[in-house]
Amino acid sequence: MAAPGAAATDLEVVRGKRAALFFAAVVIVLGLPLWWKTTETYRAPLPYSQISGLNSLQLRLMVPVTVVFTQESVPLDDQEKLPFTVVHEREIPLKYKLKIKCRFQKAYRRALDHEEEALSLGGIQEAETMFAEPSEQAEGSLTVYVISEHSSLLPQDMMSYIGPKRMAVVRGIMHREAFNIIGRRVIQVAQAMSLTEDVLAAALADHLPEDKWSSDKRRPLKSSLGYEITFSLLNPDPKSHDVHWDIEGAVQRYVQPFLNALRAVGNFSVDSQILYYAVLGVNPRFDPASSSYYLAAHSLPHVINPVESRLGELLMMRVFLPGRGRTLKAQPGVGGSSAASLYPVLNFLLYVPELAHSPLYIQDKDGAPVATNAFHSPRWGGIMVYNVDPKAYNGSELPVRVKVDMVRVMEVFLAQLRLLFGIAQPQMPPKCLFSGSKSEGIMSWELDRLLWARSVENLATATTTLTSLAQLLGKISNIVIKDDVASEVYRAVAAVQKAAEELASGHLASAFVASQEAVTSSERAFFDPSLLHLLYFPDDQKFAIYIPLFLPMAVPILLSLFRIFLETCKSWKKPEKID
Repeated sequence: MAAPGAAATDLEVVRGKRAALFFAAVVIVLGLPLWWKTTETYRAPLPYSQISGLNSLQLRLMVPVTVVFTQESVPLDDQEKLPFTVVHEREIPLKYKLKIKCRFQKAYRRALDHEEEALSLGGIQEAETMFAEPSEQAEGSLTVYVISEHSSLLPQDMMSYIGPKRMAVVRGIMHREAFNIIGRRVIQVAQAMSLTEDVLAAALADHLPEDKWSSDKRRPLKSSLGYEITFSLLNPDPKSHDVHWDIEGAVQRYVQPFLNALRAVGNFSVDSQILYYAVLGVNPRFDPASSSYYLAAHSLPHVINPVESRLGELLMMRVFLPGRGRTLKAQPGVGGSSAASLYPVLNFLLYVPELAHSPLYIQDKDGAPVATNAFHSPRWGGIMVYNVDPKAYNGSELPVRVKVDMVRVMEVFLAQLRLLFGIAQPQMPPKCLFSGSKSEGIMSWELDRLLWARSVENLATATTTLTSLAQLLGKISNIVIKDDVASEVYRAVAAVQKAAEELASGHLASAFVASQEAVTSSERAFFDPSLLHLLYFPDDQKFAIYIPLFLPMAVPILLSLFRIFLETCKSWKKPEKID
C-alpha cells in the first residue's frame, strides 16, 4: 500500500516543479518584457546633431545695394564699364558663438532717364519727392545715387545725403580711382543705414558677456510677438487740479501711425488710464534759488516701484481699438498694466505734481534741469512731469482746470518709445546731410535695421533655447519627450536654418518671419508641461510602488526555483546503488 502513495507523492512533486518552472518562464519571458515596455519613459527622437551644429552657425547678413551713376559722376572710361557687381564683406567683432558677417552686394548701373531728370533738379527735397519709393523694393535693400561732384543737388560742403526712404545720395569724383573712392563712400552710407556693431550688440545684449558691448546696451526691448502700451495720467492732487487730456486723439494722430509702421515687428494694443492720488515714492527737494522742487538723478529709480504697484488699479480707463475708431469703457478691475499679460508692457506716465510740490523738475547727473522734464527706464517705459502754468492759479478757484498740451507730451513719449525699441540715431559719415523722420516717426531703413536686429536676436534666442533643451534632455533620462514636443523641436531647427538662408540671400522680411517661428517653436517645446510629468519621480519612489506589487508574487516563485535547484544538485551528487 505504501508504494502507490509514494508514487503519488513523487507525481505531485514533479507536477509542482513543472508548475514553478512554468510560472517562472512566463514571468521572465512575458511578464518582465511587458512590464519594462509598458513602464518605460517614452522619448521621441530629436535632431541632436543638428542642434549641436547650430552653435557653429555662421550668419551672413546680405544687404543688396543698388548704386546708380548719373552722367558726369565718374570719368567716361569708368561709365563704359557699367554695369557690374562688387561684394564687400566684413565680420562683426562680437564675442558670441554665432559668427556674424555683413555682406554688402553693390550692383553698379547707369541712371535711367527719369532718374537723371529727378537728380538734375535744384534741391534734394524736390528730387526725393519725384522718387516715389517703389512697392517692389524689398525690405533691407538700398539705392544710392551718385551725382556729379559739382552738382547743386547737395550743399557744396556736403558729400552725401541720407533720406527717410531706402535711398541715399553721394557725390562722385573725376579720378582714375573713382570706383574705389565712391565705393568707400557708399559703404559708409550703407552701414549707417543698415548694420553696425552697436545695433547687433544691442540685439545680442542678453547673450553677450558683461563687457563694453553689453554693459550699456540693455535698453532695447526683447523681441516679442506683441506689445502692450499703457498711457497713464497721474493726478495726485485732484482737489487742486482738474486735469483733462485728449489721449484718444493724441494716440490716433501720433502713436498709431508709428505703430502702423512697426506692424511687421509685432502686434500692439494701446490703452490708457487716469489714476488719482497716485504720488511718487520720493519726496522732492526744494531749491530756494529757483523757488521750485526737483528730483535728483540718483532718486529716479526709486520713483518707479511705488507707482508701478498702482498701475494695475483702475479708476478711469479707456481702451482703444486701433483701426476701429471707437472707445470702449473697461470694466472695473481690468488694469491697463496687467501682471498676467503674455506680452511685454510699456508704461508711459504723465505726472502732474501736487500743488504743494509745484513746479517740479528733473535734474540730470550734473544737477542741470532736463529739457524734456522726463526720463525713461529701459524695458519698462517712461515718466514725464507736467507742470501747471503758475498763471493758472491767479484768481482761480480750486480745482484749477488744466488742459494738457498733447503735442509736447507725445513728442517726449514717441522719443522714449523709439529708444525702448532700439531705434537710436545712427552714427553718420562725415559731411553727411541727414533728413528727419517721416510723419510716421520712423524711416524705412530704420525699420529695416530693426528687423535685422530682431532677426539676429530671435536666432540667438532660439539657438540658446534648443541647446539648453537638448542638454537637459540628455542629462535627465526620465523626462518624457512626446511627439508634439519633438515636432516643435524639428520645426524650430528648420526655421533657424531657413532664417539663416534667407538672411544670406538678402530676403529680410521672410528671414524675420522664419526667426519668429524659430523662437515660438523652441520656447513652446522648452516650456511644454509634459516635460515635467516624470521629472520629480525619482527611482526610490518607483521601488516603493512596485515592490509591494511584485514581492508577494516573486517570493514563492524564487523559493520554488531555489528548492528545485537544491534538489537537482542533491540528485546529481547522490551515488547509484550497485546490487
